[in-house]
Amino acid sequence: MTEPYAYLDNAATTPVRPEVRNTMMPFLTEAFGNPSSAHRVGRVARVGLETARRRIAEALGSQPADVIFTSGGTEADNLAVLGAALAARARGEPFRVAVSALEHKAVLEAAEAVEQLGGEAIVLPVDAGGQVDLDALDAALKRGVAVVSVMWVNNETATTPFHTDAVQAVGKVPCRIADAPIALMTISGHKIGAPKGIGALVLRDHHGVEALIRGGGQQQGIRPGTENVAGAVGLGEAVALSVTELDETATKTRVLRDDLEERLRTAVSDAVVNGESGDRAPHISSISFPGTDAESLMMHLDLVGIACSSGSACSTGSVSVSHVLSALGVPPELAMGSLRFSFRKQSLETDVDRVITELPRAVEKVRKLTESLRR
Repeated sequence: MTEPYAYLDNAATTPVRPEVRNTMMPFLTEAFGNPSSAHRVGRVARVGLETARRRIAEALGSQPADVIFTSGGTEADNLAVLGAALAARARGEPFRVAVSALEHKAVLEAAEAVEQLGGEAIVLPVDAGGQVDLDALDAALKRGVAVVSVMWVNNETATTPFHTDAVQAVGKVPCRIADAPIALMTISGHKIGAPKGIGALVLRDHHGVEALIRGGGQQQGIRPGTENVAGAVGLGEAVALSVTELDETATKTRVLRDDLEERLRTAVSDAVVNGESGDRAPHISSISFPGTDAESLMMHLDLVGIACSSGSACSTGSVSVSHVLSALGVPPELAMGSLRFSFRKQSLETDVDRVITELPRAVEKVRKLTESLRR
């Protein structure tokens, strides 16, 4: 691997922060107990778990009892969307959900699961800036839906319960459940310096979702199973740090993102910034390079020590056009040549410098190869 390595794929995952690792370590060693156990070791684990719950609640403006730990954002999204639909069906209410066209696959496929179970999924269209069509939303609400799911920050660019996937929002934009009409919020650890495999669903109505996993009575029966105490403790630390550092992180990542976009448009004159007309979060930039394909560009950049993404890492290996870019109206031939660069507080100006040096060369190489293959 070429050094220094420029890691600009933070929307996919982030390294575990030292503060988070240090907070978790006791619960991976001497404080190893089952938090449901009544003995001393179990009680220590229980205190760690509940402290983490309280820290997350304080940071996001909710109540500790409303924080349900999960294995990550995907499980939390499924619990929110499918769980809310199943709970509504059990109450004799419409077995129907409405989700925006920009949602993460975890939300879209949970909505599809509702259809497979005999319900209905309404996909709400968006404009070029990523804003949901409010007329379509109003029509869905008039028909009656169990839940509406609209992402707080996209990962590429009334009495009805409102769910938001805030995986990319926490620590990047102000994100408090108490300040918005939100009933369910998804968060994930590995996007903010905690380990993979830990997340949470924050929910106001404990009767608003039906458990998807059957087992013991942990977490009010909403998500049974022995809790990942160390992961929960790490998530609590990461959320608290991210919210405390929000202004600093937003300012720094916005400066880096804007500098990257400005310099790239100078270096590659026909580069297109996707979703630019919308209200964007500061840490992500999606840029298309006409006449290229993203996988080839990524390969060239990786060889010279630059990590970025062609879209969601959850879709790695797929050569289909991003459903997010399609929903924004980006032409397929342009979307196929799109890269996503994403920053964190620890990102450096030298990371941007490396991209500006190497990416124009990669674009030129890929374009020449594409032209030769067409002959």
